[in-house]
Amino acid sequence: MADKQTFCMGEEFSELDFNSTRLEKRFIKTMETLAGQPEKSIWFCSENRAEAKAIYRLINNDRLDREEILQTHREATVRRMLNSGETILAVQDTTSLNYNTHEKMEGIGYISDKTLGVNIHSCLAVTTKGLTLGLLDQVSYNREQANSNSQTHDSKKVRPLEDKESYRWVKTYETSTFNLPEGVKVINVCDREGDMYELLDTIETSGGLFLIRVAQNRMTVDNRQILDAVRKKRCIGKMEITIPRDSRNNVKERKGTLQIRYDRYDIKRPSILNKIKTLKASIELWVIHAKEESPPKGVEPIEWFLMTNEPVEDVQAAYERIQYYTHRWKIERFHFVLKSGCKVEKLQERSMDKTTLLVLMYSIIAVLILNMTYIARILPNVSCTVLFEEDEWKVLYCAANKTKKAPENPYCIEEAVKYLGWLGGPKRSPSDGPPGVKTIWVGLDKLNTLLTYKEWLV
Repeated sequence: MADKQTFCMGEEFSELDFNSTRLEKRFIKTMETLAGQPEKSIWFCSENRAEAKAIYRLINNDRLDREEILQTHREATVRRMLNSGETILAVQDTTSLNYNTHEKMEGIGYISDKTLGVNIHSCLAVTTKGLTLGLLDQVSYNREQANSNSQTHDSKKVRPLEDKESYRWVKTYETSTFNLPEGVKVINVCDREGDMYELLDTIETSGGLFLIRVAQNRMTVDNRQILDAVRKKRCIGKMEITIPRDSRNNVKERKGTLQIRYDRYDIKRPSILNKIKTLKASIELWVIHAKEESPPKGVEPIEWFLMTNEPVEDVQAAYERIQYYTHRWKIERFHFVLKSGCKVEKLQERSMDKTTLLVLMYSIIAVLILNMTYIARILPNVSCTVLFEEDEWKVLYCAANKTKKAPENPYCIEEAVKYLGWLGGPKRSPSDGPPGVKTIWVGLDKLNTLLTYKEWLV
């Protein structure tokens, strides 16, 4: 089933329906062109001027339906979810794209007090082993005017949920879990911004599962505060995890030992929401407290409070939920690839509508790069043919090994990704770990260039 967890553009969009076979073929060809050299602009990644003009005509074609693109990709993602046979983590998060120099862009809005741009809210399907399978949903939004501080915090909270920007968390949950096939277990994973009683209520009422990092010290029905209460619990175990690097604070990836505590609580509806009688008066959940012991000198220890409505009945269940939460970082890597690898903040479209269309297209490419990066680590013995055509894996081998003699038989995906790393990285040190996403997209760029001259290499 491993080959069903990967995708290529031709198979990914085989069910695409624009009511135009010619348009559908051009779209697939465009996605292949952009994916081959994701760092470059449309003009530079195109084979020639004619192809570049064809891509721009495609983008400006009114029949290019954004919803059809997303829905076709989502259906392929759901098939991969079903074929994986694993629990799926539906990871939500938002990133902001800065277009402050694009004042004349049609439909441009604000993402902060004085900054022009657009916010992109995405939901990724990730297996519990860490393999990114695709997008389940993506929405974009911004503000027509700069932020206003005229409203108080409480007055903002009493507005209908549908009028708040935070409604995107609820809407994305509903869209991403809609009409999923039976037999697929999905846990909705969010960071602290997803700690909204309305979201907890929506998931609980619909029979879904959540794993959310706590932001608010909520009150229980017996008037205890959950964070204070769980801190007082006895440490029931320790676990070692890999803590992803924190690029914002320039902290490298490291191993960390976490002390674990947990307990069950009935949290009550916040008083400010008591007028909304459709919300449950209380919700039963489990809170897990994980705190790093003995962090490196000068590094603030990580401390997570995670809440879930899936029972945590023993320490092994607590370990499992914490391990699941570590995969939330996949969406941070997704945003990194989208911004730094696909350089979506450098798009020069004249309208926000076309810009967000291109962002969606590059988002699917970013997922492909993540898929390629992590499948080599999770399923290393799968054949490279799941991601590369014959001429591609032969050219890749020749270029990486500096030989003109290509192998007759395909090699494993771990070897293929290692060769991409050799093309995209500055050195081949034995101490190097597996290639990261940045090395992969640079390697893809160079491989695409080499394929142009493949007759001299193979």
